[in-house]
Amino acid sequence: MIFLSLLLALLASGCTIPLIKGGTSAKKMLSPEEAKAAAEKFINENLLPANTQATINEVTDEGAVFNINLDVAGNNYTSYMTKDGTLFFQSGIDMVKFAEENAAQAAAADTGKAAPAANVPKTDKPKVELFVMTYCPYGLQAEKGIIPAIETLGNKIDAKIRFVHYFMHGDQEEQETYNQLCIREEQAAKYSDYLKCFIIEGDSAKCVAQTKVDAKKLTSCVAAKAKDYYKVDSDFSQGYGVSGSPTLVINGAQSSAGRDSASYLAGICAAFTNPPAECSKQLSTASPAAGFGAGSASSGSAAAECGQ
Repeated sequence: MIFLSLLLALLASGCTIPLIKGGTSAKKMLSPEEAKAAAEKFINENLLPANTQATINEVTDEGAVFNINLDVAGNNYTSYMTKDGTLFFQSGIDMVKFAEENAAQAAAADTGKAAPAANVPKTDKPKVELFVMTYCPYGLQAEKGIIPAIETLGNKIDAKIRFVHYFMHGDQEEQETYNQLCIREEQAAKYSDYLKCFIIEGDSAKCVAQTKVDAKKLTSCVAAKAKDYYKVDSDFSQGYGVSGSPTLVINGAQSSAGRDSASYLAGICAAFTNPPAECSKQLSTASPAAGFGAGSASSGSAAAECGQ
């Protein structure tokens, strides 16, 4: 299931990649068949090692660009290419949805309140599951945003960080996923502190030492039990129809709550039959920065994700 680190880093980050040296514009517009050949040649010759090949399954004309559906190591990905064959990039943004989410975030900032997520069933004790990839910058952003909300509500909710059913950031992501699963399941009292360290530092060994995780127990778990723990999360991820990191699921329904702590608190509190007093606490309305480290996000990353 491990994808190739270079291609994955480029795809996951949404980077545009010039297909023609020097960035010169091509005069000719490509046909879908020509686009398929150009994209496949570019990916295989420039982004993948010699023993791995990408296959283009389908090229669809979407007006201004070609939609490129590709297979690498048994995983399907959707990317895009300009019709003149000069740029290859990972994903587009649904402009209507993006504008609506930005408007909601702006309104929340103006009023000091976050808009609650819709279409989430109410229960006495909401079940809150955030699905992420350990090296996805937007998953890290979501974790930084949701932790204060989870800590505010404490045992009033059943909260868990879970992991999506695929990897996009190479061996380091798979290994770190197993590390976190083992700490979450077998050293639960240290998981929150470990996670708060990792999302800032991006250094597992440092965070294991800093939070006094039992390294010997962790190594044993990763070798013997981690894949079984991962299968549980993977089954949940697929069952909920998760297709990107981060994806928030509350009471079994995907939630559209924003990534700042106030929005997460409002989204979770909207799922209570009777919201507790903790729901009135004022948390930050600033979206955390994507990726490792502290700070706030620039406007544009609040709706981004690492998706299939």
